[in-house]
Amino acid sequence: MITASRAPTRVGAGRWVALAALGLATLVIAVDATVLGLAVPHLTEELGPSNTELLWIGDIYSFVLAGLLVTMGTVGDRIGRKRLLLVGSTGFGLASLLAAYAPMPALLIAARALLGVAGATLMPSTLSLIRNIFPDDRERVVAVGLWGAMATGGAALGPLVGGALLERFWWGSVFLINVPVMAVVVLVGAFVLPESKDPNPGRWDMPSVGLSMVGMVAVVYAIKETAHGGLSIGVLLAVMAGIACLMGFASRQLRLARPMIDVRLFANPRFSGAVLANGLSIAGLAGIAFFMSQFFQIVQGSGPLGAGLRELPLSIVAMIAGVLAGAAAARTSVRAVVVGGTAWSGVALAAIVGLRIDTPYPWIALILLVIGAGAGLAMTLTANLVLSAVPKEKAGAASAVSETAYELGAALGIAVLGSVLAGTYRSSLELPPGTPQDAVGAVSDSLANAARVAHQIGGEMGEAVLSAARNAFVEGMQVTGLVSGVVLLIAATATHFLLGGRENARRIRGRRELPPVGGLLAPDGR
Repeated sequence: MITASRAPTRVGAGRWVALAALGLATLVIAVDATVLGLAVPHLTEELGPSNTELLWIGDIYSFVLAGLLVTMGTVGDRIGRKRLLLVGSTGFGLASLLAAYAPMPALLIAARALLGVAGATLMPSTLSLIRNIFPDDRERVVAVGLWGAMATGGAALGPLVGGALLERFWWGSVFLINVPVMAVVVLVGAFVLPESKDPNPGRWDMPSVGLSMVGMVAVVYAIKETAHGGLSIGVLLAVMAGIACLMGFASRQLRLARPMIDVRLFANPRFSGAVLANGLSIAGLAGIAFFMSQFFQIVQGSGPLGAGLRELPLSIVAMIAGVLAGAAAARTSVRAVVVGGTAWSGVALAAIVGLRIDTPYPWIALILLVIGAGAGLAMTLTANLVLSAVPKEKAGAASAVSETAYELGAALGIAVLGSVLAGTYRSSLELPPGTPQDAVGAVSDSLANAARVAHQIGGEMGEAVLSAARNAFVEGMQVTGLVSGVVLLIAATATHFLLGGRENARRIRGRRELPPVGGLLAPDGR
């Protein structure tokens, strides 16, 4: 329902400095995700991971995040979000050092998992602190937009900084950029961030913690294994166990006087629509973002820095759109902006079906611009809707819901869309006659391995093998882009109905004005 705005609570001008510190923590997490894509060809050449190990390196971070976000969100509500943020920032820096110097794929996967644990403490802490630092509804829209802009800005900065490092140093250097940034977050945050927590959190419920973690991990594992190897008894058992645990978690929350998450909020279609739009949108975008750098580097022959520059339009436009999302909703409605932004991104992703090896960059840049604009508008408003759905004392748990949808969507996007691309790549690969038999397996495994093997073969045969792999990879990108576009268009259609009903905007003094975002959903979820 739409309610009257609460009177703004006066807070000092230092809230914007605090926002900068929170944005810096968000920035480095986004940087960490994007630099990995650029580093894949380099770490593949040096560490020689299998295709399965390569996918685990890419998505274990997000899987661990998704499994721990709910728990860490409630931990922050209890012990203090500032305290949790500072501990997590320190852990993130140390895990980055371990990842940078990992000598084998297994240790890199372990380091990425530790980064996920640390990241799970950071994401709900940053967003929930914003909820408490900015009690005024309209100011918070701007703050969430700037917070989102730091995330997309990190996605832009990551390829540039990472590309520059990869031009001169080894692949592990891309993780070292996290260390000084996290040091700044700890030093600045210790002085400027206010502490906040739930004054009456209730009893810590360990069964809820266990059910949420086991349920999320089991479901994610089942989806990942299905995408890679098809259905099996183990997959069916995992998905059954995961669903049972999540149902048990939801049932237990309904019985607790002080639940970890008020699951009754999901009965409200606007809340559910915001979560759905967030999760499906990032699922559709994540796979393309992860593999686009390989297209620029291995298919079109760009260097790491050049690939980063080519990916820049998506992140820059998403950053600008996130800041302007509130103004756009004021002129139309929250639903119109969320649905429109999601649909634009879906159409642009589907346009990747026309991608070719020699597609001119301006055409690719146009696609990236539309994707970035739509994503920036939609994700800022959906995050704000979820955050405003609960009292500020429960901001950590609400932030965890938003971030869980985001991170789980990213993990599933990389796993599922990555499997679609890999399957299409293998089925489309037509190696030239005379290809060494001992090279067929590696070439069929991934484009990065094909580039490495082609370099080892050398000569005309090496060029022919690499050309065949590039053609197959582009076909995989076409199919993956089409699937991603369909996913986002489905998300836009579902969100249109879920965010329907009463118009999420009102006319004041002859113009549209964004209503108090906190009033879009009452604390009881009505």
